[in-house]
Amino acid sequence: MGLDKTVASAAEAVADIPEGASLAVGGFGLCGIPGTLIDALRQRGVDGLRIVSNNCGVDDWGLGLLLAAGQISRMTSSYVGENKEFARRYLSGELEVELVPQGTLAERLRAGGAGIPAFYTPAGTGTQVGEGGLPWRHAADGSVAVASPAKETREFDGRPYLLEHGITTDFALVRATIGDRHGNLVFRSSARNFNPLAAMAGRITVAEVDHLVEPGELDPDEVHLPGVFVQRVVRVTPGDPAAERRIERRTVRQEGGARHAVHP
Repeated sequence: MGLDKTVASAAEAVADIPEGASLAVGGFGLCGIPGTLIDALRQRGVDGLRIVSNNCGVDDWGLGLLLAAGQISRMTSSYVGENKEFARRYLSGELEVELVPQGTLAERLRAGGAGIPAFYTPAGTGTQVGEGGLPWRHAADGSVAVASPAKETREFDGRPYLLEHGITTDFALVRATIGDRHGNLVFRSSARNFNPLAAMAGRITVAEVDHLVEPGELDPDEVHLPGVFVQRVVRVTPGDPAAERRIERRTVRQEGGARHAVHP
């Protein structure tokens, strides 16, 4: 592959993702999600996807679109509370779910991307995260079909730690504000979230960017993720509905000072 990593469209960028592939997907809630790439994957219709992401979007947006279409078979996440369809599929045995403490998930992605096979962490000790027994998959009758295994524990300075394994995936999908043709990426504020970590974990990382610039235009000190971790770059088409930045929960102030949440 040459230094110019740009591809013409999101459809082309995800065209070789096969059924059953594992994907690390950036974003936190609906912030910083690669919506254009997710929609292109939805249109392809590939199923059996095993996805690692902080959460699974909401019922009608983000990864929730793939879930509703039956394209996801397994989720590795730290938070899943905003998606009713997710709960239904999980409890009915249609979806396997591995819940991971949020900091542990972030470090597993970073470690995998850095070539670190495993590490010890105190997070989860004394709970089912370490002792095993968390329901990964339910049977149709509601019983537990697959439970999490116990994890290796070791003491350091008299304190117990769990052995956690680094995560690598076949592909990664991320979104950045600015990218150049070499794959160097700049993220905007909180939209950085899990995006750099997901990008590091993917063997083939696809980045959708709002603004595409030429090599040399980015100050090296501004780059949040170097292009060595990115294999494909696609510019988001202005006005593309799939790239819309939705607000997950909008809180407004009414007259008199009271606040209430508005769910779009």
